[in-house]
Amino acid sequence: MYQLLVVDDEQRIRDLIEKYAVYAGHRVTQAANGEEAVTLCQQQAFDLLIMDVMMPEMDGFTASREIRRFSDVPILMLSARGEEYDRIRGFEIGVDDYVVKPFSPRELMLRAEAILKRAKPRDREMDVFVYEGLAINFTAHIVEADGERIELSPKERELLFYLVRNRNIALSRDMLITHVWGYDFYGDDRTLDTHIKLLRRSLGDYSRLIVTVRGVGYRFETT
Repeated sequence: MYQLLVVDDEQRIRDLIEKYAVYAGHRVTQAANGEEAVTLCQQQAFDLLIMDVMMPEMDGFTASREIRRFSDVPILMLSARGEEYDRIRGFEIGVDDYVVKPFSPRELMLRAEAILKRAKPRDREMDVFVYEGLAINFTAHIVEADGERIELSPKERELLFYLVRNRNIALSRDMLITHVWGYDFYGDDRTLDTHIKLLRRSLGDYSRLIVTVRGVGYRFETT
Protein backbone atom coordinates (compact mmCIF):
# COMPACT_ATOMS: atom_id res chain seq x y z
CA MET A 1 0.00 0.00 0.00
CA TYR A 2 1.38 3.40 -1.02
CA GLN A 3 0.47 6.94 -0.02
CA LEU A 4 -0.48 9.06 -3.05
CA LEU A 5 -1.11 12.80 -3.25
CA VAL A 6 -3.55 13.77 -6.02
CA VAL A 7 -3.37 17.46 -6.98
CA ASP A 8 -5.96 18.95 -9.35
CA ASP A 9 -8.30 21.93 -9.18
CA GLU A 10 -11.19 19.80 -10.47
CA GLN A 11 -12.88 17.79 -7.73
CA ARG A 12 -14.32 15.21 -10.15
CA ILE A 13 -10.84 14.39 -11.49
CA ARG A 14 -9.40 14.07 -7.99
CA ASP A 15 -12.27 11.79 -7.00
CA LEU A 16 -11.92 9.69 -10.15
CA ILE A 17 -8.18 9.14 -9.60
CA GLU A 18 -8.74 8.41 -5.92
CA LYS A 19 -11.41 5.82 -6.78
CA TYR A 20 -9.00 3.86 -9.01
CA ALA A 21 -6.05 4.31 -6.63
CA VAL A 22 -8.02 3.06 -3.63
CA TYR A 23 -9.26 0.11 -5.70
CA ALA A 24 -5.59 -0.69 -6.38
CA GLY A 25 -4.98 -0.74 -2.64
CA HIS A 26 -3.41 2.69 -2.08
CA ARG A 27 -4.16 5.53 0.32
CA VAL A 28 -4.94 8.93 -1.21
CA THR A 29 -4.72 12.52 -0.02
CA GLN A 30 -6.18 15.31 -2.17
CA ALA A 31 -5.03 18.88 -2.83
CA ALA A 32 -6.86 21.48 -4.94
CA ASN A 33 -3.81 23.52 -5.98
CA GLY A 34 -0.03 23.70 -5.95
CA GLU A 35 0.23 25.64 -2.70
CA GLU A 36 -1.70 22.96 -0.85
CA ALA A 37 0.51 20.28 -2.42
CA VAL A 38 3.74 21.97 -1.30
CA THR A 39 2.43 22.40 2.23
CA LEU A 40 1.28 18.78 2.45
CA CYS A 41 4.64 17.51 1.15
CA GLN A 42 6.39 19.54 3.85
CA GLN A 43 4.18 17.99 6.51
CA GLN A 44 4.23 14.32 5.48
CA ALA A 45 5.90 11.85 3.16
CA PHE A 46 4.24 10.59 -0.02
CA ASP A 47 5.26 7.77 -2.34
CA LEU A 48 3.91 9.46 -5.49
CA LEU A 49 2.39 12.78 -6.55
CA ILE A 50 -0.15 12.90 -9.38
CA MET A 51 -0.14 16.59 -10.27
CA ASP A 52 -2.09 18.68 -12.77
CA VAL A 53 -0.24 21.46 -14.60
CA MET A 54 -2.91 24.15 -15.02
CA MET A 55 -4.21 25.17 -11.58
CA PRO A 56 -5.04 28.47 -9.85
CA GLU A 57 -2.90 29.93 -7.05
CA MET A 58 0.17 27.86 -8.02
CA ASP A 59 0.50 25.74 -11.16
CA GLY A 60 1.92 22.24 -11.27
CA PHE A 61 5.29 23.25 -12.70
CA THR A 62 5.88 25.81 -9.95
CA ALA A 63 4.70 23.41 -7.26
CA SER A 64 6.95 20.64 -8.59
CA ARG A 65 9.92 22.99 -8.61
CA GLU A 66 9.26 23.98 -4.99
CA ILE A 67 8.83 20.35 -3.91
CA ARG A 68 12.07 19.38 -5.63
CA ARG A 69 13.90 21.74 -3.27
CA PHE A 70 13.34 19.33 -0.40
CA SER A 71 12.05 16.04 -1.82
CA ASP A 72 12.77 13.48 -4.55
CA VAL A 73 9.24 12.05 -4.39
CA PRO A 74 8.20 10.73 -7.84
CA ILE A 75 5.86 13.05 -9.75
CA LEU A 76 3.40 12.03 -12.46
CA MET A 77 2.24 15.17 -14.29
CA LEU A 78 -1.19 15.66 -15.86
CA SER A 79 -1.77 18.23 -18.59
CA ALA A 80 -4.30 19.16 -21.24
CA ARG A 81 -1.38 20.04 -23.50
CA GLY A 82 1.13 17.59 -24.95
CA GLU A 83 3.67 19.81 -26.69
CA GLU A 84 7.35 18.89 -26.49
CA TYR A 85 8.06 22.18 -24.71
CA ASP A 86 5.79 21.19 -21.83
CA ARG A 87 7.35 17.73 -21.57
CA ILE A 88 10.86 19.17 -21.57
CA ARG A 89 9.92 21.76 -18.96
CA GLY A 90 8.50 19.03 -16.75
CA PHE A 91 11.53 16.77 -17.16
CA GLU A 92 13.87 19.67 -16.38
CA ILE A 93 12.09 20.16 -13.08
CA GLY A 94 12.34 16.47 -12.28
CA VAL A 95 8.96 15.07 -13.29
CA ASP A 96 9.07 11.28 -13.75
CA ASP A 97 6.28 10.83 -16.29
CA TYR A 98 3.73 12.85 -18.22
CA VAL A 99 0.10 12.01 -19.06
CA VAL A 100 -2.01 14.14 -21.40
CA LYS A 101 -5.68 14.83 -20.66
CA PRO A 102 -8.16 13.36 -21.36
CA PHE A 103 -6.63 10.18 -19.98
CA SER A 104 -7.72 6.64 -19.28
CA PRO A 105 -7.84 6.08 -15.49
CA ARG A 106 -6.61 2.53 -15.99
CA GLU A 107 -3.61 3.68 -18.04
CA LEU A 108 -2.90 6.39 -15.49
CA MET A 109 -2.77 3.81 -12.71
CA LEU A 110 -0.55 1.52 -14.78
CA ARG A 111 1.89 4.38 -15.20
CA ALA A 112 1.65 5.15 -11.50
CA GLU A 113 2.32 1.51 -10.58
CA ALA A 114 5.32 1.44 -12.91
CA ILE A 115 6.81 4.50 -11.18
CA LEU A 116 6.18 3.03 -7.73
CA LYS A 117 7.85 -0.26 -8.69
CA ARG A 118 10.94 1.59 -9.91
CA ALA A 119 11.33 3.55 -6.68
CA LYS A 120 14.23 1.96 -4.77
CA PRO A 121 16.12 2.89 -1.61
CA ARG A 122 19.46 4.54 -2.17
CA ASP A 123 22.56 2.40 -2.37
CA ARG A 124 24.34 2.48 0.99
CA GLU A 125 27.68 1.29 -0.38
CA MET A 126 30.30 4.03 -0.81
CA ASP A 127 31.03 4.28 -4.51
CA VAL A 128 32.83 7.13 -6.27
CA PHE A 129 33.75 7.61 -9.94
CA VAL A 130 36.28 10.23 -11.07
CA TYR A 131 37.30 11.02 -14.64
CA GLU A 132 39.26 14.18 -15.42
CA GLY A 133 37.28 16.92 -13.62
CA LEU A 134 34.05 14.94 -13.38
CA ALA A 135 33.33 13.36 -9.99
CA ILE A 136 30.30 11.22 -9.13
CA ASN A 137 29.50 10.05 -5.62
CA PHE A 138 26.87 7.34 -6.10
CA THR A 139 26.16 7.02 -2.39
CA ALA A 140 25.63 10.72 -1.72
CA HIS A 141 24.01 11.25 -5.14
CA ILE A 142 26.37 14.13 -5.84
CA VAL A 143 27.78 15.05 -9.27
CA GLU A 144 30.52 17.66 -9.62
CA ALA A 145 32.30 19.11 -12.64
CA ASP A 146 35.58 20.92 -12.02
CA GLY A 147 34.69 21.34 -8.38
CA GLU A 148 31.20 22.75 -9.00
CA ARG A 149 28.12 20.74 -8.05
CA ILE A 150 25.76 19.92 -10.92
CA GLU A 151 22.07 19.88 -10.10
CA LEU A 152 20.33 17.01 -11.89
CA SER A 153 16.73 15.85 -11.87
CA PRO A 154 16.19 12.38 -10.36
CA LYS A 155 15.81 10.77 -13.79
CA GLU A 156 18.88 12.57 -15.21
CA ARG A 157 20.86 11.29 -12.25
CA GLU A 158 19.62 7.70 -12.63
CA LEU A 159 20.43 7.79 -16.34
CA LEU A 160 23.93 9.18 -15.75
CA PHE A 161 24.63 6.65 -13.01
CA TYR A 162 23.58 3.74 -15.21
CA LEU A 163 25.65 5.01 -18.14
CA VAL A 164 28.71 5.49 -15.94
CA ARG A 165 28.40 2.12 -14.22
CA ASN A 166 28.33 0.55 -17.70
CA ARG A 167 30.89 2.89 -19.26
CA ASN A 168 32.50 2.08 -22.61
CA ILE A 169 29.61 -0.27 -23.41
CA ALA A 170 27.10 0.53 -26.15
CA LEU A 171 23.74 0.47 -24.40
CA SER A 172 20.62 0.04 -26.50
CA ARG A 173 17.65 2.33 -26.12
CA ASP A 174 15.55 -0.55 -24.83
CA MET A 175 18.19 -1.42 -22.24
CA LEU A 176 18.40 2.16 -20.97
CA ILE A 177 14.64 2.55 -20.79
CA THR A 178 14.25 -0.80 -19.02
CA HIS A 179 16.88 -0.08 -16.37
CA VAL A 180 16.06 3.58 -15.77
CA TRP A 181 12.29 3.72 -16.32
CA GLY A 182 11.38 0.06 -15.84
CA TYR A 183 10.39 -2.78 -18.13
CA ASP A 184 6.74 -1.76 -17.97
CA PHE A 185 7.36 1.87 -18.97
CA TYR A 186 4.58 3.12 -21.27
CA GLY A 187 6.45 6.02 -22.88
CA ASP A 188 8.58 6.03 -26.00
CA ASP A 189 12.12 6.76 -27.22
CA ARG A 190 11.46 10.51 -27.13
CA THR A 191 11.50 10.39 -23.34
CA LEU A 192 15.00 8.88 -23.38
CA ASP A 193 16.26 11.30 -26.04
CA THR A 194 14.88 14.28 -24.12
CA HIS A 195 16.65 13.21 -20.93
CA ILE A 196 19.91 12.60 -22.81
CA LYS A 197 19.62 16.12 -24.23
CA LEU A 198 19.00 17.60 -20.78
CA LEU A 199 21.80 15.53 -19.23
CA ARG A 200 24.30 16.64 -21.85
CA ARG A 201 23.36 20.25 -21.25
CA SER A 202 23.84 19.78 -17.51
CA LEU A 203 27.28 18.20 -17.96
CA GLY A 204 28.60 21.09 -20.04
CA ASP A 205 32.08 20.28 -21.38
CA TYR A 206 31.73 16.71 -20.19
CA SER A 207 28.71 16.13 -22.44
CA ARG A 208 31.25 14.77 -24.95
CA LEU A 209 31.51 11.65 -22.79
CA ILE A 210 27.95 10.64 -23.76
CA VAL A 211 28.34 9.32 -27.28
CA THR A 212 25.45 8.50 -29.61
CA VAL A 213 25.83 5.02 -31.09
CA ARG A 214 23.87 5.24 -34.31
CA GLY A 215 21.25 2.53 -34.67
CA VAL A 216 21.88 1.28 -31.12
CA GLY A 217 21.64 3.87 -28.36
CA TYR A 218 24.27 5.60 -26.23
CA ARG A 219 27.66 4.98 -24.63
CA PHE A 220 29.52 6.75 -21.82
CA GLU A 221 33.02 6.80 -23.25
CA THR A 222 36.21 7.20 -21.20
CA THR A 223 38.68 5.34 -23.43
